[in-house]
Amino acid sequence: MTEKTLLGFDYGSKRIGVAVGQTLTGSATPIAIVRCVNQKPDWEHISRLLRDWNPGALVVGIPLCMDDRRQSMTEASERFARQLQGRFELPVYPVDERLSSREAGERLKSAHNIDAVAAQVILETWFSQQQNVE
Repeated sequence: MTEKTLLGFDYGSKRIGVAVGQTLTGSATPIAIVRCVNQKPDWEHISRLLRDWNPGALVVGIPLCMDDRRQSMTEASERFARQLQGRFELPVYPVDERLSSREAGERLKSAHNIDAVAAQVILETWFSQQQNVE
């Protein structure tokens, strides 16, 4: 895998957690929480993050139920992924985000900054899956 920076997103109707990671190290760091107003992302904030980090690709967590059923946030997250791809013309990779918020909560031991840490977990999951493919 070539070395590149990626941004990971944990989409929510009120907040979107964002993390940055490197393919070289397979590690990620929480960097921001983007606010949503009326379930619409702050696209200017997202644009600034993309300008600042210059990612080669984006990763979006897609929530599913434990039994693989879709839920209301599944479609919303997929729509957000399509909007990212359309606006920024970067590859956008979906990743199953089951239990990412629980993992984030266990890492933090509190709800503070949980969305950005959930994005970190999502991005680390994607890195792990890519290593298993190679």
